[in-house]
Amino acid sequence: MWIPLFGNSRTIILDEAHKSKYSIHPGADKMYKDLKDFYWWPGMKKQIAEYVDRCLTCLKVKAEHQRPSGLLQQPEIPMWKWDKISMDFITKLPRTSRNHDSIWVIVDRLTKSAHFLPIREDYSMDRLAKLYVNEIVSRHGVRISIISDRDSLFMSQFWQTLQKALGTQINMSTAYHPQTDGQTERTNQTLEDMLRSCVIDFGGSWDIHLPLVEFSYNNSYHTSIQCAPFEALYGRKCRSPICWSEVGESQIIGPEFIQETTDKIALIHERIKAARDRQKSYANNRRRPLEFQIGDRVMLKVSPWKGIFRFGKRGKLSPRFVGPFKILERIGSVAYRLELPLELSNINDVFHISNLKKCLTDESLIVPLEEIHIDEKLQFSEEPVEVMDREMKVLKRSRIPIVKVRWNSQRGPEYTWEREDQMKSKYPHLFS
Repeated sequence: MWIPLFGNSRTIILDEAHKSKYSIHPGADKMYKDLKDFYWWPGMKKQIAEYVDRCLTCLKVKAEHQRPSGLLQQPEIPMWKWDKISMDFITKLPRTSRNHDSIWVIVDRLTKSAHFLPIREDYSMDRLAKLYVNEIVSRHGVRISIISDRDSLFMSQFWQTLQKALGTQINMSTAYHPQTDGQTERTNQTLEDMLRSCVIDFGGSWDIHLPLVEFSYNNSYHTSIQCAPFEALYGRKCRSPICWSEVGESQIIGPEFIQETTDKIALIHERIKAARDRQKSYANNRRRPLEFQIGDRVMLKVSPWKGIFRFGKRGKLSPRFVGPFKILERIGSVAYRLELPLELSNINDVFHISNLKKCLTDESLIVPLEEIHIDEKLQFSEEPVEVMDREMKVLKRSRIPIVKVRWNSQRGPEYTWEREDQMKSKYPHLFS
């Protein structure tokens, strides 16, 4: 059947094939395959694709099956040992007899050497700051910069003021994008695996094994620097039961030692750069470049948020995306600042591009959050507009008259089949 351009016949067909209870938001390809045997008009396939792209419900609930957005961005390689570090917490570990239940992981971004400090999750920032000064500053001096996530401890005024007084720059990851601090996240995985092995093989609490786990980690070969972190830090291999040298062997002293140390740092720089280039090439083959403009409206991914509560819906049936939100500013190459509503004011408003997707929905179909009326059951309040059709539902022992009703949904025209007697009792004006 050929459908003319005049009137709203095409729109009604698209709405019925996409939004009704009998179709439930199919994709563009499926929708076209279902309709092409019965209807046709010029540019039908393109119009169906554009219609699906602009469906706000589809934008909110459907997962993306494309390559992740945004090419890999890497921080600069540090110039010297322990100048620039990254840190994170491993929490929710079993409480030990020494009352430890967390580990503070601190990693040098050049030599990859690390310190693992056992702590308790309820330590105050004042106590953690003293531990940082005693264990890190006293051994390696004041840092130039620190990369961390947005843990409440790192966001605290005390920590920010302390690092500012020390002259240390704090670089925090974008919201809900732990890949920013990928080095520490990878170290966390290795540390957890080593602790599991120790508990299985040797027994006892995990914090008893932590000092030797740190020793083992710092003396294990690291692919990116092609040597052990201990050797990269001190310029020689660590003496251990399986790797030892006799006392009195030839030693390098004076200017020769300084020159060798400098040469090793230059060599480590070259190795790290080669490893980063391989990683970037590998990662970008599986990513796609994407940019937004200031003023664009985007949907925000909420699936990685823990404990998010939106309009009374929780768990697996929560929407994958919320929005749309307006882009206010571009931060760096792959992050954007969004104009968030008051409901999300406790969340940092800068997001990595991989958590965003373009919203093409007409602005007339979008209702600001403060204008949405929600009843006591946390449901949108909608009213029927007219009765479109009538049918008789035949059951084994009865016949029930039903009517097709068009609703003034905030998401656009919607149609449902309802019992005629119930609609007459609630909305008698539709049948007058």
